[in-house]
Amino acid sequence: MKKGKISMIITIGLVCFLLVMIIFMQFKVVQESQESNIDSMQEAELRQELANWKTKYEEVKAKNEETSNTLKTYKEESTSDEKTKETLQTELENLNMALGRTDVEGEGVIITFRKKEESELSEDEKIDEITSIDLVYIVNSLKDAGAEAISINDERIINTTDMADVGGSIKINSKYLRTDTYEIKAIGNKAYLESSIFGKGGYAEQLNTTGIKTDIERKNKIKITKYDGELNTKYIKEVN
Repeated sequence: MKKGKISMIITIGLVCFLLVMIIFMQFKVVQESQESNIDSMQEAELRQELANWKTKYEEVKAKNEETSNTLKTYKEESTSDEKTKETLQTELENLNMALGRTDVEGEGVIITFRKKEESELSEDEKIDEITSIDLVYIVNSLKDAGAEAISINDERIINTTDMADVGGSIKINSKYLRTDTYEIKAIGNKAYLESSIFGKGGYAEQLNTTGIKTDIERKNKIKITKYDGELNTKYIKEVN
């Protein structure tokens, strides 16, 4: 009886021990599993965070490149606009000079025509009046010789200038000149300009035989003032 009781106690003890071991092993497995899950979660979160930062970096990098390209484009356009502006400004200045709308200066000649005094006349020489025909011929001769700007008594000659004899005066543009002396300024090659009027058989020789005295000065710098009248056109139109 005692022997059977002891065997039962030992059996119950072993069963209890096994149960404790099983519970302990299960707890350890659960704990390790939880720790493993925690570690896995932390690693996943770190990977996700890294991926997020990488995405943000790529976005910032792309934005920076876009901004840099935009600034480069603006700079190129600004430079291009500035060059275009300078080109247009130069063209405008050249156009205004060609139209006589600006004061200009350069080398050239100053030609003076005046009636001779009685004491300057020869016996068979008579005094003729200076006419618009004389001035037109001189202006055209100077233009043919390369004159880039011309004025008569400081009245600028432009493409639409008209000259005519009106009641003892000479009308140039809209002004009427009544004088015995005319001063013509011309900017261009001095030698060419002088030769066109004072060369052998030139117009100056013809005028000298009609009581008109002619003089010429070569100048390294001549200033010709701008045309201050209106530029009127009646018939020409721009072709589109």
